[in-house]
Amino acid sequence: MTGAAAALLFAALAGCALPRADRLAVSTSPPDARTVYVIAHGWHTGIAVRAADVPEGAWPARGDFPDAEFLEVGWGDRAYYQAPDPGAWLAVRALFWSTPGALHFVAFNGPVERYFPASEIVPLATSREGFARLVAYVRASHALDADGGAIRLGPGQYGASRFYASREQFHLFRTCNVWTADVLRAAGVPVEPAVTAEGLLWQLRRIATPTGATR
Repeated sequence: MTGAAAALLFAALAGCALPRADRLAVSTSPPDARTVYVIAHGWHTGIAVRAADVPEGAWPARGDFPDAEFLEVGWGDRAYYQAPDPGAWLAVRALFWSTPGALHFVAFNGPVERYFPASEIVPLATSREGFARLVAYVRASHALDADGGAIRLGPGQYGASRFYASREQFHLFRTCNVWTADVLRAAGVPVEPAVTAEGLLWQLRRIATPTGATR
């Protein structure tokens, strides 16, 4: 999201409160934990996971980038997300009209911190069952063609990446950060929906898996 879009969000949602801290539990790492990395890109958030933890065929990106060690996925307004220079009009359109969504997958190798050196990264441990629900949630977000296949929209924003059509609609109360929170909730992470990146990160910092405890 751009500053213009964020300003509209803050103006519309200035009275919204963050959830109480006592609703947040400290995360522990079960023996079979799967690590999910929440990555902040300014006003936008995404998640990264080890590609090998995602079953083959679960996500089309798993097959499109077979040599990837990690996959990052984000979600947003289809027109705004894909535009090289979206401008204020697309930001307003995305916020105040219900518009088609898009998934953005990035394939990369090496440590997450090295690939995103300028981003805040919050690692979270999930159980094997929780991670399976996360995978299923992202899978269900894909729009399908008449043959039941994923709809590939075109190259992504950076690195080895690609856009895919989503069946979900973007609007003022269904932002990229709300989507990220819903994916995490599906995995069992105790987080409330947050329309802004900072609202989501505020919660996650309190339950982050300690550095060195992730695999």
